Amino acid sequence: MKIHHLRNATFIIESGKNYIIVDPMLSEKGKLPPFALFRHKPRFNPTVSLPDNALHILPKVTHCLITHSHTFGLKALQHTDHLDADGELFLKQNNIPVICREDDANYLKKYGINVITSLYYWESKELSEELKGIKITAIPAKHGHGWIHKFMANGAGFYIEIQNEPSIYISGDTVYTQDVERVLTEFKPNIAVVAAGSASLDVGGSILMPLEEIIKFIQKAPNRVILNHLEALNHCPTTRNQLKLILQDKVLLSKVYIPDDGEILNFDTL
Repeated sequence: MKIHHLRNATFIIESGKNYIIVDPMLSEKGKLPPFALFRHKPRFNPTVSLPDNALHILPKVTHCLITHSHTFGLKALQHTDHLDADGELFLKQNNIPVICREDDANYLKKYGINVITSLYYWESKELSEELKGIKITAIPAKHGHGWIHKFMANGAGFYIEIQNEPSIYISGDTVYTQDVERVLTEFKPNIAVVAAGSASLDVGGSILMPLEEIIKFIQKAPNRVILNHLEALNHCPTTRNQLKLILQDKVLLSKVYIPDDGEILNFDTL
């Protein structure tokens, strides 16, 4: 298995002939508005370009996994850091089959996206013949502390089992919850991916795990952890270097990957 980290929460899982893109935000640098104006410096998003090697890997994409896409079904409140207009266009032009949470399915279909599989929380499904040997379970994701998670609309994480490959838990946009801990301690994923940018808006509490929860996630994870959702959006203040220093101090850095944009991570077949 290979993990091709592109930018923010967008990455590609390569397994055999399958190239599964997760949460495609494919806009050019600065094409999207700031996500916070006062609490964080009001920079246009994404704050960095896609890496050069994205042009080589994107044509290989065979399927897509979307953790969350909208708030209240309103296009104006679409979570463009996980599915932007360029990501939509890519999916539609290439008729990419999409797997998502049940709550997102009708919204995505309305905009011409080819949803082939949708799941309720804790539901597990073996995927189609094309993805034979792959099983996905949808995990609850709470998109913020306090009242803000209701406004953000909660998405899903996904626990993915691939025959003869490492298992992977994509936690999605979530704070630390009992559901997250259950996956880490009971499912024991070989790889766990956590959104580590410590995002917040101009109002309300954290909408991703703050640093203390990221540390707890890493401590509870039984194996390797990938940190993403970093240094690409104006409302995510935590940097890679900050995380490296903190995790080094906590003696946790050795179990963590903090990939640069464009970096490819290789995992041995089990």
